[in-house]
Order: sequence, then structure tokens, then C-alpha cells
Amino acid sequence: MKISEVIKSLPASNAAIKNTAATTPQEGWYPAYSASGQDVWLPDYRFDHSGIVVSAVGARCGKAFKADGKWNVCANTHPLFVDESKALRDYCWYMINDEDWWIKGGTAQPFVKVKDSLNREHTFPTLDEQAKIVAKLDYIQKIIQQKLNLIKALDNLIKARFVEMFGNDESCLIRPLSDIAEYWNGLTYKPADVSSDGMIVLRSSNIQDSRLNLNDIVRVNCEVGDKKIVKKNDILMCSRNGSARLVGKVALIPELKETMSFGAFMMIIRSDYYPYLMTYFQLPAFRSQISTGTTTINQITRYMLDKVLLPVPDKAKLEDFASFVSQVDKSKFAVQKLLVASKNVLQLIKEDLNE
Repeated sequence: MKISEVIKSLPASNAAIKNTAATTPQEGWYPAYSASGQDVWLPDYRFDHSGIVVSAVGARCGKAFKADGKWNVCANTHPLFVDESKALRDYCWYMINDEDWWIKGGTAQPFVKVKDSLNREHTFPTLDEQAKIVAKLDYIQKIIQQKLNLIKALDNLIKARFVEMFGNDESCLIRPLSDIAEYWNGLTYKPADVSSDGMIVLRSSNIQDSRLNLNDIVRVNCEVGDKKIVKKNDILMCSRNGSARLVGKVALIPELKETMSFGAFMMIIRSDYYPYLMTYFQLPAFRSQISTGTTTINQITRYMLDKVLLPVPDKAKLEDFASFVSQVDKSKFAVQKLLVASKNVLQLIKEDLNE
């Protein structure tokens, strides 16, 4: 049957702009979904039933989020309702929560074509069979979450070691960041420069959980200067983004298989102190120094980084910390291999849903 007979669009005209919503829960307010998921709250609700919210516009359009109870949506999303006499909401969520599942339009600013996507045919199994599939996928999803929690715990171990070694170390000299690092913004390119066979330009979506992620890439064919080329052990930082939570996010550039650049809303920090700085940039001590006194930070400029002061350890302590990070990274690598394997199994089962 047509998917649109089961999954139906909900009205969402005049949806709130995300920056007008509260970023923390408020008394009497309701959870609302932006293109990033349920990360804001609004004073009223639009829906009072289970549903699915799809990120409708942008580089990660096609991601889907489950919604329950009373909820609302922000602009750049598309809310959906599932007729549960024909299909389970969670079965449908697993089916469509895949950026490649959606038919899309646009190049510089992609968007999902909801009507076209839902107008396709799909053979829905019985409700009992759907429940068994959902249970299997939920189990794998639980394993994936356990691995993600373990990786987060290992990241926190590094941060704790950083504070233990340098938090109250009076032997560390307080120096400007500019003394130990260089930093600059990336490549400006036009929509016409986007190409299927050009050079990869790293953007904010390529930083996932403090790691470089190349699942969502843009390539360009244009002139790229040497300073716009990333190198191993550079720190890639999101310096500007419409979503304030992404500003300041960092990832360490590993050994790459091909030459890559980075976008104008990104910044490269290059330093021999990269293991130390990679951790420092993820700590509140850094965030407090770049705060402008408002509740959100919308951009990080070179001028702001010039004003950052930090304790700088001597070479021996830096090497001790780098050695500790290296050992923890080995454990993280082993967990990440298991994580990738679990995600691959999940994806294979989800692909079977759409055959």
C-alpha cells in the first residue's frame, strides 16, 4: 500500500523559530522539536498523541525523532502521524529514520520531499510481526547506547585526569593561547563550486561526539590555498553555527586518506600541544573565557581566542598526559569497533524493512 495511507502529515503552519523557544524546561511548558531533535520547550502544545518529527531542511535532513504525550515543533521540521491500526509508530520510525530513505531536493540547502517520499509503496507486515522487529531493533539500539555511554565515560576519564594534573598545578605558567597555537578560519565557497568529485570541505556536521565523522560530506571544485588544507593532529572547531550548542565543538584530525579542507564557519587550531588543547577546549574553563555574558555563544572569533589564558604544563607533564590519552584512546578504539559492528547490524535489519 502507499506509505501515505499509514504515515500522514500533520499541520505545522506558523511553527515557532527555534531561537524564540526556551533551551531548558520551564514550568507549564511543553517539549518541542527542532531539526536537531527535542532540545527546546514552548509555552503551548500542538499535538497530544504519539508521532514522528522529521528534520526537514539542512545537511542532516531526514533524521527522525519519536514524539509522545503533548508536544510541539519548531520551523524546519515536519510532524507525522501513524495510523496504528495499520502500523506501529516505532516500526515506522525505524523505517524512516534514515537520511538516505528520504527523497530530497536542493543542493546547497537540502530538504526532504515529504509528499514524494510518502507516496511510495511499502509492504507492511502484520502488527505482531512488526512488534517482533521493533523488539529486535530496540535490543540492538540498547547495545549501541551502552557502547556510546562507555565511550563517554572514557572521555570523562581523560577530562578528570586533565583536571587532576593541571587544575591546581601552580608550576604551570599562565599563557595566552596564541603563544602555543595558531588558528584561522576556513574556505569560503559558492554553491556553484559544489561538485561530486572535488575536495572534501569539513563542516560542523563532520564533528560527531568529538570525533571526525565523514558520513555527511560536501565536495567542492575551486582553488584551495595551503592554509585551508587540514593536517594530521590539527584541531577542527566549529566557530559559527545557527545552533549555539554546536559552536565550540572540536574533533582531532586523524591520518586522512585524501586531502581535505574546512569551511568558513570552521576553524583550525594547530599546535604541538594538541592532546592538551583537545581536552581543554571541551572543559567549562574554556567556555567561560569565550562567553560574551549572554546565555548562548553564537560564534568564536580569532579575537576571542587571542584573549584566552590557560595554564601551560612543562614538556614532561605534557608527555605524561599525552601518554595517558593514548592509552585511553586504545580502549575507545576497541569499543568503537564494537559500536560500528552493532550499528551495521542495525542498518542491515532496517534495510530489510524497505525491501
